[in-house]
Amino acid sequence: MKNIAILASGEGTNAERIIRYFEEKEEVNVAVVIASRASAGVIKRVEHLHVPCRVVTSAGFASGEALQVLQEYKTDFVILAGFLLRIPDAILHAYPKRMVNIHPSLLPKFGGKGMYGIHVHEAVLKAGEEESGITIQYINEKYDEGDYIFQARCPVLPDDTPEALAERVHQLEYQYYPEVIEKLVLCLK
Repeated sequence: MKNIAILASGEGTNAERIIRYFEEKEEVNVAVVIASRASAGVIKRVEHLHVPCRVVTSAGFASGEALQVLQEYKTDFVILAGFLLRIPDAILHAYPKRMVNIHPSLLPKFGGKGMYGIHVHEAVLKAGEEESGITIQYINEKYDEGDYIFQARCPVLPDDTPEALAERVHQLEYQYYPEVIEKLVLCLK
């Protein structure tokens, strides 16, 4: 059994989807969710899913508290799902090639600091792109510059709003992120 931890800052729709995906799996267990803010919607979302949820603020990440929580739950693999804080070097070194993120665009376009959520979709539309999608990648020291693992595409429609495009991109996230996570975790030694 491999234990995974989910780090989230927002509403937690991807976190919930990942937890539900692994509920019936015997090889992978979602051991803990770490929320970066006490007001994050992910806390309420996972409450009824019987997965422990801990709040660790940016100061707690900087002080090493987050790494202690990951170790406490015997975490083998770390999943970022709408997580906005920079990952401290101590965690990066503890989980090399065992920490992934999903980004709501086809990187390298529309990535980097400040490019998250609706901001990404607004930028895609403003640039006149004909397609968008998701990128699943390993985490490194720089925002959205880790090695790519998987990309999936969707069209940008002529009458798209940022919200409509976001919904199409979310469907890709829900479909592919849990499957890719499972393949990566099951390859761990």
